[in-house]
Amino acid sequence: MSLDLAELARRVLAGDRRAAARLITLIENGAAEAESALSLLYPSAGKAHLVGITGPPGAGKSSLVDQLIAAIRQDGQQVGVIAIDPSSPFSGGAILGDRIRMGRHASDPGVFIRSMSSRGQLGGLALATRAAATVLDAYGCEVVLIETVGVGQSEVAIAQATDSTILVLPPNLGDGIQAIKAGIMEVPDLFVVNKADLPGANQAAAEIFGMLELDPPSGWAPPVLMTRSLADLADSGVPDLWKHLQVHRDYLTRTGLIALRRRRQVQDEIATMALEAFRDRLNAWFKGPDAASLLQRVQDRTVDPRGAATELVLRLARRALDSPLLCRGDEEGSSFGGQRTMDTEG
Repeated sequence: MSLDLAELARRVLAGDRRAAARLITLIENGAAEAESALSLLYPSAGKAHLVGITGPPGAGKSSLVDQLIAAIRQDGQQVGVIAIDPSSPFSGGAILGDRIRMGRHASDPGVFIRSMSSRGQLGGLALATRAAATVLDAYGCEVVLIETVGVGQSEVAIAQATDSTILVLPPNLGDGIQAIKAGIMEVPDLFVVNKADLPGANQAAAEIFGMLELDPPSGWAPPVLMTRSLADLADSGVPDLWKHLQVHRDYLTRTGLIALRRRRQVQDEIATMALEAFRDRLNAWFKGPDAASLLQRVQDRTVDPRGAATELVLRLARRALDSPLLCRGDEEGSSFGGQRTMDTEG
């Protein structure tokens, strides 16, 4: 049965939960229809506050997100969550399933939680994350939380996809503080020392404060907050985190920085999609009949690799003039790059 993309988009805009889940599944599966449906939704998106939540494994990110959902809902706002899980090496699917840990919100119509597989992507984000965030934005979520897989310093990519970035750290950082000094300090808009009831929490907060004072920021000064995500909401410190997120959003709006961040987001998204499309074309070319000749010339040293690469780029550029860059009908999927997944929302 053919899919009525206009009807699917209309249902998402009307707040149809099943339609939003269906479209995100199409995105993850790399379906060509997803791109068409997204183009219909795109003019209605751009209103949600996109919040990235990153940090090392064991920092308690999922428990913190669970509490943050509760704080946002107390404020009456609709919230979406995209939880990026590590991939199964066999199925490519998400193997942790953050929705299990956030199960108490499953019956709340104002909460939409979706686990997505990282599919081995660097940067802590799945390729389809931005597209899924657009769907939740158009669906009506006023806040979209994106929790990354938690793999360390490569998670700086989260800042390129969100308006506000939270770095969650556990007490007793030890050598972990060195990784923070190595470059991730520039990423967060807010620092959170979670599990603050454990020994070492105050010392961790003090170390972060000390590093921030060594290189004082111009403009927004990232706060260092203490949370206890397993405590009752009122005693967890998470409502204070939510207030600081709102203050940061107001700051971005007041200073005009929100427009600059959104421009960087779309620039990075366009570049990522274009590079993925080009990589797919490149891989397809190497499987074709023309590749052997060029490879042989490099092996015979009649042309050097750089010269061969230049020649290949020119060839592919000429072909791109004859067909749209991102329109591909091959079996490897669309520019979202995905393996088939189950539509677990219905």
